[in-house]
Amino acid sequence: MPLQPAVFLDRDGVVNAMWLDPEHGTIDSPANPEQFRLLPEVGSAIRQLRERGWLTVVISNQPGIAKGKFSPRLLEAMTQKMHDELAATGARVDGVYYCLHHPEAIVPEYRQACECRKPQPGLLKCAAQERGIDLGRSYMIGDGINDIKAGQAAGCRTIWIGNVKCDQCQLQDRQQAKPDGIAKDLWAAVELIDRG
Repeated sequence: MPLQPAVFLDRDGVVNAMWLDPEHGTIDSPANPEQFRLLPEVGSAIRQLRERGWLTVVISNQPGIAKGKFSPRLLEAMTQKMHDELAATGARVDGVYYCLHHPEAIVPEYRQACECRKPQPGLLKCAAQERGIDLGRSYMIGDGINDIKAGQAAGCRTIWIGNVKCDQCQLQDRQQAKPDGIAKDLWAAVELIDRG
């Protein structure tokens, strides 16, 4: 069976909104299902990708368990909410891969430097092996430098989600993490992919 192209998606900031904690004035990944919500048009964008023949796979560092911020049960509940909210728009993803590790974890079993934590490409390579994905014909879409570096290390084309600012471009250059494209959101990234 021939290998298929895929679009790998970072989760927080690409698929779902970051969580603003009004009490502390901080922005972080959601830590429970009540804080989890899809970004606008994400379901439509994922549905379009799948209709055009792309596998869609979520690739996400989720060190909140390692840092004691939430439990595996809460991560599972957030993942289920993501599937349910996507399904309500007629969309679905083909796979979800998480790295739960962190080198400074307070939970000992998750304290390690691993090959699956982006910017390492381990999760992308694992997904490619399990799902028959051609990494050279695939994209990694993310809102962080580590997403771009992981995609590059896996041999994918990359798209960075965000607003272009000079300091961000300079940082990408210094980190040798210049993406192949820049888009304001996932829908705009789909349009970039369509243009090739």
